[in-house]
Amino acid sequence: MSVSEEKFTRQILREVHPLTPNLFTLRATRDAGFRFRAGQFARLGVTKADGSTVWRAYSMVSSPFDEFLEFFSIVVPGGEFTSELSRLGVDDTLLVDRQAFGYLTLDRFADGRDLWLLSTGTGLAPFLSILQDFEVWERFERIILVYSVREARELAYLELIAGLAQREYLAEYTHKLQFITTVTREQHPGALNGRITTLIENGELERVAGVALTPEHSRVMLCGNPQMIDDTRKLLKQRDMHLSLSRRPGQVAVENFW
Repeated sequence: MSVSEEKFTRQILREVHPLTPNLFTLRATRDAGFRFRAGQFARLGVTKADGSTVWRAYSMVSSPFDEFLEFFSIVVPGGEFTSELSRLGVDDTLLVDRQAFGYLTLDRFADGRDLWLLSTGTGLAPFLSILQDFEVWERFERIILVYSVREARELAYLELIAGLAQREYLAEYTHKLQFITTVTREQHPGALNGRITTLIENGELERVAGVALTPEHSRVMLCGNPQMIDDTRKLLKQRDMHLSLSRRPGQVAVENFW
């Protein structure tokens, strides 16, 4: 099979940054033909020592207009893929499927005034891609990014988020963004304490945001821990907020590749 016929391309790792013993970021070259919408994911492949390849889905952190691809990963203890991925270094090869996948994109919503981006852990990744794209800032009056981690040291990409206001193409829009962090296992200055679901149930999330979660105005994207996604969807359903489908527009979009 020729390279052009393969379903993947071979990209080169340019940067690898450990954040904690279990979290790291990767930046790789990007094939000129690889196209994606902000919020989508790629299938990444790593070749093992025995010559076999393992594949997993990873949302892009980078924007559709960046010349590189960036990913945010956790090392799963005993996990076949992440164990291999975490061993890679600069100039190693990363396989990337030629096609992007996923429906955690803004076209899931036909309307809406307030966009809530609710994430746990590495589920932050697609929202960073969305926030670096121009479309979200034009479409919504308010953008509430909620980022939940277990320990404060796991809070990643704070500089990128803070730096959005310095980007010339976003300068007049970043007042729309409210960034809320919550740490579940310890107290941390400036962050809430508790799970996203708890903060929705007790009203604290809406109180801090200064915005109500309503079917009329709110559109909600969820990415991260599958239990968080399931539990949050149930809470939102109680408020008459439902999954947005092509045949039935709704208020909620999810990504979950566990």
